[in-house]
Amino acid sequence: MTSPLPGATLHAMDAKNSSANAAEKVFCTIVPPHLLDKLAQADDARFSGPARRTLEHDSLQRTRRRITTVRAAAAPAGTPGDTPRRTIFDAERREVLPGKKVRAEGADPGQDATVNRAYAGLGATFDLFMKVYGRRSIDGAGLPLNATVHYGENYGNAFWDGEQMVFGDGDNDLFLDFTIPVDVIGHELTHGVVQYTANLEYYGQSGALNESVADVFGSLIKQYALGQSADQADWLIGAGLLGPNVDSGQALRSMKAPGTAYHDDVLGEDPQPATMDDYVKTSRDNGGVHINSGIPNHAFYLLATELGGNAWERAGKIWYATLTGGELASDADFAGFAGLTVAAARGLYGDGAETEAVLKAWQRVGVPTP
Repeated sequence: MTSPLPGATLHAMDAKNSSANAAEKVFCTIVPPHLLDKLAQADDARFSGPARRTLEHDSLQRTRRRITTVRAAAAPAGTPGDTPRRTIFDAERREVLPGKKVRAEGADPGQDATVNRAYAGLGATFDLFMKVYGRRSIDGAGLPLNATVHYGENYGNAFWDGEQMVFGDGDNDLFLDFTIPVDVIGHELTHGVVQYTANLEYYGQSGALNESVADVFGSLIKQYALGQSADQADWLIGAGLLGPNVDSGQALRSMKAPGTAYHDDVLGEDPQPATMDDYVKTSRDNGGVHINSGIPNHAFYLLATELGGNAWERAGKIWYATLTGGELASDADFAGFAGLTVAAARGLYGDGAETEAVLKAWQRVGVPTP
């Protein structure tokens, strides 16, 4: 296991601090509201019906989360283990959580591929955070990883609800099973890591950073699991998720080229900007959290490919140290986050190639750094 990073000493404090202070319980989904809004307006009821039901569900859940808070569970007794504690539940196409327990930690794979993928994806996420960054589970203190599959009828989303993962089966027209892309699993679980660390507010630029950090580590989890270098990775979020009725789309988002993930008659056009020149000002989607996240996403891609090698190493360690170092404000904007990544790079690597690459990446996307 690697040595702890700057800020990693805070791991044992994360759960303690979170249980002492109420943390915002954010409802975070992988498919953004703006995309579902587009689908809900489709003439074909095969597309509009599931999208409307998914929007109604997600809107209700967001309202519930907005008026409640969550207190993180206290660190379990004893020393947290170096292996995950996973439990998979089956909602049996109802909207009831957690559902029927179908697989526990250490149990052999069953006949349900969705259950097996969820189990493996939770493990892949745990492995990256543990083996690369020395973080024991989502809270840093061995939090059990629970997930519910087969949630709802044709539910077209996956989400972290502040306590567990939930996966819909999709409609098999526009969206397939949400356990298929491991980066979707990693993305949603990373929202939990954000919740237990910087707890970035889910609106405007801080919300876009929340989404971007989830995309970054979701992509790193996929790359780590596949053994891909930065140059080999596709840098797509949700590749393999789009169904047979999407004629022109490869994923939900592209970190390499924001704005190009899909261009489809039904889905519409990917609205993500790559630079501040095209920053989207909107009151929808919590101030564009899924849209403007393309800017810090692209900055990370530029950094990782500039440094080369495995992105979870130098580039990932800089982002992780920024997230967990204790200096990142919950209402941080892009410039504030960028400045802290520069400081993290200097703290880890000095004034060398890594720090220069961080400065260059933010410059290229138009975010100022000190």
